Amino acid sequence: MRARLRRLLAATFGLLSLTGVPYLVYLALLRVVDTSGSPARKSPDEPTVSIVLPTYNEASIIEAKLEDILALDYPMEKVEVVVADASDDDTPAVVRDFFAGRDAPELTLLHDDERRGVAPALNEAFAAASNELLFRTDADSKLAPDVLRQAAANLSDPTIGAVTGQQSEVLGDSEVESDYRGILTKIQGLESHLDSTFIFHGPCFAFRAEDFVPISDDSLADDTELALRIRRAGKRVVMDPAMAFTESGVSEFSKRRQRKDRRAMGLLKLLVQNRDMLGRYGFYGTVVLPFNWWFMVVSPWLLAATVALATAAGVLLAGPLGLAVPGAVAAFAWAGQSERLGPLQPLYAVFDSQVSLLVAAVELLRDEGDGTWELDRESREYFE
Repeated sequence: MRARLRRLLAATFGLLSLTGVPYLVYLALLRVVDTSGSPARKSPDEPTVSIVLPTYNEASIIEAKLEDILALDYPMEKVEVVVADASDDDTPAVVRDFFAGRDAPELTLLHDDERRGVAPALNEAFAAASNELLFRTDADSKLAPDVLRQAAANLSDPTIGAVTGQQSEVLGDSEVESDYRGILTKIQGLESHLDSTFIFHGPCFAFRAEDFVPISDDSLADDTELALRIRRAGKRVVMDPAMAFTESGVSEFSKRRQRKDRRAMGLLKLLVQNRDMLGRYGFYGTVVLPFNWWFMVVSPWLLAATVALATAAGVLLAGPLGLAVPGAVAAFAWAGQSERLGPLQPLYAVFDSQVSLLVAAVELLRDEGDGTWELDRESREYFE
């Protein structure tokens, strides 16, 4: 029995140590790599821009979003707004009324009577756009006034194919989401300075029209997929913290799960579909993608196995009292979800993302769910 217990404990600590190795590598890199600012050779530029905005039943918030666009510090005569709409409410009418009598920016309104998903709508909108730069954003987000100028400055560097921004604030009551975004920003900054970052943000990213590569119609992570395809074509894709945007978020478990689990499904599919990029494309294929493979594909299963082995060791050592191990994990999750962990709260944000990735992996393996979801109306209240 003692020998079996020793083996279980050794396996538990071994898995836990193995899980943490890539994280330690990134932490070490963060100490030696200057991740401040953008790695692009930025220079002032003022190209024409098409702002692409996908909408679905946004009548209550679309006018506020259009006001947000008009408030941008950029010559509106150089801006085109392309709205890719599939609404069955008054969204198209509100958009038309808003632009009525305005000379600038120019409006291109694409309306689809069938809701086919974001990816097909974006493919059509990007193809229909007529300007030099394409800037993607969402109705439930707000942009910093200089975001277009920052995007243009980054893309003036011919080696940069796409640029995304930093979420400077999470609107709402979500400390969990805010902690996660803070960690993600550090990772994106490091990856951008090494080569390119993996994750892009739908509410705020830009690329040259000439570099557009259509994405899969069934994509669940259209922003990251487009960036990955541009990197595959040979140009870097980076995050510039000067391109600031805000987005809403809530901490309630059930309301966050669907959004995060769907997003996790999309990222997992992308990693698997593009596994041939591992080991290629500079540090993107030798450092960035391997880390994301570990974090998103391997680590969730290792953590689940670690909890299972620790529980088995606890039961072997203390009988039913050994169930205190999963009980402690559940208590940690409850405290983190309730935002009661104090300085350990960011650790829960990582744990929460691992749960999403594990759930997403199980759903993909069982071929369950297509990743669609209903709009989070509560989060949209911040923009009405």
